[in-house]
Amino acid sequence: MFTSCNNIKLSMDEAGRAKTPFLFGLDFELGEGFFIENPLQQPEILFDIDGVMNGTEKAAEKPFYFSAFPEDSNRYARRFSRVMDGLRSGNSFLTNLTIKTPVKTDLSLKEIFLRSRAKYRLYVPGRFVCFSPERFVQIKDGKIFSHPMKGTIDASVENAAETILNDYKEKAEHHTVVDLIRNDISRIATGVKVNRFRYIDKVETNDGPILQVSSEIEGTLSDEYLENIGTLFFELLPAGSVSGAPKDATIGIIREAEQEPRGFYTGVAGYFDGTNLDSCVLIRYIEQAEEGFYFRSGGGITVNSECEKEYAEAVRKVYLPF
Repeated sequence: MFTSCNNIKLSMDEAGRAKTPFLFGLDFELGEGFFIENPLQQPEILFDIDGVMNGTEKAAEKPFYFSAFPEDSNRYARRFSRVMDGLRSGNSFLTNLTIKTPVKTDLSLKEIFLRSRAKYRLYVPGRFVCFSPERFVQIKDGKIFSHPMKGTIDASVENAAETILNDYKEKAEHHTVVDLIRNDISRIATGVKVNRFRYIDKVETNDGPILQVSSEIEGTLSDEYLENIGTLFFELLPAGSVSGAPKDATIGIIREAEQEPRGFYTGVAGYFDGTNLDSCVLIRYIEQAEEGFYFRSGGGITVNSECEKEYAEAVRKVYLPF
């Protein structure tokens, strides 16, 4: 099941030509992933890709506790400073900086998966659970769509929607991501356009709702896209919304600032039904380690970012979606 990402790319191409359904997941570094043919018939990795899921098991509703222990703001400030050095030197225009927060809960990862309310859910036993609100790309009837998500605000803030839509830093960050994704899709599609720019979705959490800002980008694939669907998909990686721009230089900055691999966090996962494909970015993510659970979160940093606000946003994203 777990193999190199290069093997997965080849398997995706073969399955696309044969019109065989598959489930896949790829880590951020494109070193490891998993690939499962006819995944609706297996019970090991549980998934829900925008309503397509294996299994109907429901979690028992019960009281629970969930506590987070974020890293010290001074430690975050040191990471933030390294990112700002890269931005001010012109090596990056936007860098996604993430943190790793120890959390304690009496829920298992499987229980979190079963109770989660999210557009995309994935549970890999012994590894992680993800309840992502963000689509990476969808391929449907020869069209490709992406919905990059950049911009988060507590919905309880007065005039929250107007505040985030009018924030200069947030607007600049979102513009940069949309341009990056549009350029990425232009590598494999024609007629690329932005259908919707900066619309708002509400996401429910255990600590109250938050608002997320997204856009919709569309392109047209060649008639032969099923012949090499894996190769085409890999041309878009890593996801621009969780790396930055330009990608190569920005990923170097991320490695220096974060000091450890992300693994499957901010990687991608998806389902192919034999004709169409839908995929998500692996954010809103809890991983299992020997010493316990860690919630991974982060946000985009621009030269106009303020350290305290970015730290608060990363911490605010540590939640359970129920």
